Amino acid sequence: MNESKLDPTDTDFAKVVGERLRKVRRRKQLSLQAVEERSGGALRAAVVGSYERGDRAASVRRLAELADFYGVPVDSLVSTKERETSQDDDDDGKVVLDLNALRSAPEEAEYLINFVTGVQQKRNDFGGNILTIRSNDVWMVSSVYGWTAGELREKMAAWGVIADQG
Repeated sequence: MNESKLDPTDTDFAKVVGERLRKVRRRKQLSLQAVEERSGGALRAAVVGSYERGDRAASVRRLAELADFYGVPVDSLVSTKERETSQDDDDDGKVVLDLNALRSAPEEAEYLINFVTGVQQKRNDFGGNILTIRSNDVWMVSSVYGWTAGELREKMAAWGVIADQG
């Protein structure tokens, strides 16, 4: 596919995929030149850079090669599902739980309850009425349920376990 023939939707998608590629490469602490060198020249720095900028759309085969090289699932690069950040310092992703409400949560909340108990043990924090969990924690618990982090947040709200911050 020639980038001059990309329609606006393709261009937007190429930019999203490019951002994900760049994030993965940086997480692996690799420069574009290091990618080229470690791939034996199969992944040219200039080409990978153009994918990352969204200037070029990578073929499915090339995306599979990149995913394999980085050791990530292909769908992590191309999924249209909204992905949430996993930064430890992402304050927006934190959730403050009401521990009293959690004690009377439905049985479906069992994994969340077990997780919170583990966090309390790790932190040696049993006296409070609230517990803050990070965005990474929300993501991890949601994956146990087989949900997205957003779906878990919706469930926690429905269960009434999110502390009222107002």
